[in-house]
Amino acid sequence: MSDNDRRTPPRRPAVFNLGNEPAAAPPRVEPRAESRVKAAPERPRAPVARPAEKIVIDEIDPFIAPDPIDPQSLAEANALTPPPAVAARRRFSFGKLAAGAFGVLISLAIGIWTDSLIRDLFARSDWLGWAAMATVAVFVFATLVVVGREVLALMRLSAVQHLKQAAIDALAERKPAKARSVVTQLVALTVDKPETARGRAAIADMEGEIVDGPQLLSFAEAELLAPLDVQARRLILNASKRVSIVTAVSPRAIVDLAYVLYESSRLVRAMATLYGGRPGALGLMRLFRDVIAHLAVTSSIAVGDGLVQQLVGHGVASRLSTRLGEGVINGLMTARIGIAAMDLCRPLPFRAVKRPGIGDFVQDLTRVASREESRVAAASETTR
Repeated sequence: MSDNDRRTPPRRPAVFNLGNEPAAAPPRVEPRAESRVKAAPERPRAPVARPAEKIVIDEIDPFIAPDPIDPQSLAEANALTPPPAVAARRRFSFGKLAAGAFGVLISLAIGIWTDSLIRDLFARSDWLGWAAMATVAVFVFATLVVVGREVLALMRLSAVQHLKQAAIDALAERKPAKARSVVTQLVALTVDKPETARGRAAIADMEGEIVDGPQLLSFAEAELLAPLDVQARRLILNASKRVSIVTAVSPRAIVDLAYVLYESSRLVRAMATLYGGRPGALGLMRLFRDVIAHLAVTSSIAVGDGLVQQLVGHGVASRLSTRLGEGVINGLMTARIGIAAMDLCRPLPFRAVKRPGIGDFVQDLTRVASREESRVAAASETTR
């Protein structure tokens, strides 16, 4: 080391301004005497009751139409909205007992036939018998896997229904114990949904501060289920649009019926998966049966041609052709199936968030139909 390096003292750290940012103030050095004084511990914040108007905000409602339609047409469209659907209770019946006994009998007959077949194959050749046994083992294993998946899917659907019933029971009490248990189960049910990440963080931040049970459930519904409700509305709207367009251009009524059934089953499965149900084949059949049974019991499938004609004639779809008007009506029927499926698959009843109605989908369906008619008219003019 040279003599100049020995004479130059070491440079102290400094802050330099690059020109684009304001110069930062130098760090303040506290006296050593103050560092020995311990800071007073913060007092824990006492739980407070949050009023409903500060938890449920209209701006988060995903079903408020930004561009309202004619009030008279909107009222007539909302008259088509089915009442809230409730899952049917599973009860004992002699029909189910007879079906189960018949299934056991068929299984025994298949087992005896398989045993006889394997014995005959062993009598002919050993390798044929072993090949048959290996095939039977693969069949039994695959059947057990399929049955296990269906049982787990049915258990998930039952868990969603039990959670909804627990929420209804918790709404009747002011104490937060049951409500907190329901919120914990709801968070666990939606933990794999990216849309609920913000809501789960908000619930964790507000843990222990809401002491009123119904308000806690309202807060959880608004934070966790409102984003999923937006996705559910999008599923219903997209399915209704597809049904509206396909049934408007299909040449046969049987094609319309087949496509409506196909699209409705897809919509019910997607709705159950969105809310955490993830049904299998048996679960989908049960959900679809409950939806159709609810619409049939509440007379929501065939509301009457008079009301539909009033809806079409009051300007909602009067500018459309007859075929496209029928497509709009079929789309509204699909929307009703989606709303009923939403009621059955949603883990909490509608309370803090507005329940969707048919009027929320009329404007979008008529806009799609008008655009389709304009496209068809332009294409016909081009061909001429």
